[in-house]
Amino acid sequence: MAKRDYYEVLNVAREAAQRDLKRAYRELALKFHPDRNPGDAEAEEKFKEAAEAYEVLSDEEKRRVYDQFGHEGLSNTGFSGFDDIFSHLGDIFGDIFGFSGQRRGPRRGRDIGVELALGFDDAVFGCHQTLEFPFSEVCDGCTGTGAKAGTAPTVCPTCQGHGEVMHRQGLLMMRTTCPRCRGAGRIIEEPCDDCSGKGEVSVTKKLAINVPAGVDTGTQLRVPGEGLAGDPQGSAGDVVVFMRVASHEHFKRDEADIHAVEDVSYPLAAMGGEQSISTIHGDEVIQVSAGTQPGDVLRLKGKGVQHLNRQTLGDHFVHVRLAVPTSLSGKQKKILQELLETLDD
Repeated sequence: MAKRDYYEVLNVAREAAQRDLKRAYRELALKFHPDRNPGDAEAEEKFKEAAEAYEVLSDEEKRRVYDQFGHEGLSNTGFSGFDDIFSHLGDIFGDIFGFSGQRRGPRRGRDIGVELALGFDDAVFGCHQTLEFPFSEVCDGCTGTGAKAGTAPTVCPTCQGHGEVMHRQGLLMMRTTCPRCRGAGRIIEEPCDDCSGKGEVSVTKKLAINVPAGVDTGTQLRVPGEGLAGDPQGSAGDVVVFMRVASHEHFKRDEADIHAVEDVSYPLAAMGGEQSISTIHGDEVIQVSAGTQPGDVLRLKGKGVQHLNRQTLGDHFVHVRLAVPTSLSGKQKKILQELLETLDD
């Protein structure tokens, strides 16, 4: 059966740019992929057809030959269609779908997450802390190679040092981690006595950090370059500190604001006046207005927590609670009785 025009297969114009070819092929590949259409021979053929069309048109030289001489011109160059591209179809999919088995430069080291428990005041005002956590560092005995002193790792014969092998899965060539070297690309015949061939040893790491004012539970502090080591030419990972802040017996924090319940006597609430209260910055005097009711909220601007990485402060909110005496003297009872009669009138 005669092959269809490659531009027709991808449903693009002959002058289509590479990004248009890629977009068109991606849509067809997703639509007709055999995994999405099990047992559908027609979908399988369309998948093959789209892959072949994209492989030719995405290659500038092959596209030039095809535009000038058509399918016959490609045959004269030795191109035999889908079977010819099968061996590197994984590369095509990597280009289209954003994955690739090929390593791109030295790998960066992994990050380490550490939880830090902080007291309320330490989180509000900032502090200095020293973290201690399990850590893996390069083995001195083998300088990280994992091989016994006087020996060296050898290139893995299965993957030729790539750390990955190709195998066929249905219609695709897939890359998987090499089963022999487990992705390392090398074989250690005589492991180091100190690290048993791992190239690293377990230690307890101490790390001094500055905790800025205003952190709260859930705040993350990243310390660059203090994580696990990467490849020889790669950078180390980071230490990511997750904050967990203790609560306070009197103050309740809401981001940068502080809330506190304060008892106010009946006479003061009724007639108004001043009252001293506690804030995170020390004692402050608040003005209680005459007729203040239980549940009223008074605000002290700028007496809250410093916003993280900013110089501004939140506010302090006073939630009024009426203080009712539990016992009264005779004189007090008489005065309240007279007040009660007056209020009744």
